Amino acid sequence: MNPILLTLILLLTGVAGGLISSTAGMASLVTYPVLLALGVPPVSANVTNTAAMIFTGVGSGLASTQELSAHRKLMWQVGVWAVIGGIVGALILAVAPASSFEKVVPFLIALAGVLMLSSLRQKPAPEQVGHTVRGWRLVGRNFLIFLVGVYIGYFGASAGVMMLSILAVTLPVSFAVSNALKNFATLLTNIVSLVIYAFTTKVYWLMVIPLGLGMFAGGLLGPMVVRHVSNRLIRLLIGIGAFALAGYFFYTAYLQ
Repeated sequence: MNPILLTLILLLTGVAGGLISSTAGMASLVTYPVLLALGVPPVSANVTNTAAMIFTGVGSGLASTQELSAHRKLMWQVGVWAVIGGIVGALILAVAPASSFEKVVPFLIALAGVLMLSSLRQKPAPEQVGHTVRGWRLVGRNFLIFLVGVYIGYFGASAGVMMLSILAVTLPVSFAVSNALKNFATLLTNIVSLVIYAFTTKVYWLMVIPLGLGMFAGGLLGPMVVRHVSNRLIRLLIGIGAFALAGYFFYTAYLQ
């Protein structure tokens, strides 16, 4: 393919993926199929996408300082548990190909959709400091974040919507804050996972650059969209999108 056309495709894909990722956590709806269509093998497409996703995290982090600065302790709690899981997942990937996990992915994404739609039934609660959650609820929340971190490090496709669904249901904070925490946690986890991938799996670095630049731009836009669009509408669209994405991965895993 012509290098200029390839670069343009990756840039536009990155913008779309970064915007979707920083608002809903479903960049793989766009980026993963495009990388496969460009001839990148599945596992390398997964890790190349992870590398580019770091740019989304940087962009969305810069655009989310308002939300993150007010919840700094909670930000690090969520981030650390996700990173621990990411290290475990990336090490598992080094010995067990991600293809062995593909048949489970559609059901995990569908579950995230159920969680997101169920959060629509919650009555808005007064904003609280998230780390006031204690006891078994705190243990359960951290364990779920850890499991999503494992998934990010091992396979990663649509991990953002899983993380966002868990945070939206378990944290007494606004949706915009949950989204900012999700972006921060996935950024840290992707960075740590990529360090491990660099020594264990082939990353298409020349594709990462244009894809990542597009994702940075999309990541900057995402938090702004979340602040100005109805939270209920965003949750509804994310829930519906999760089911659509689950259907796509079900088709590729079982019917293709």
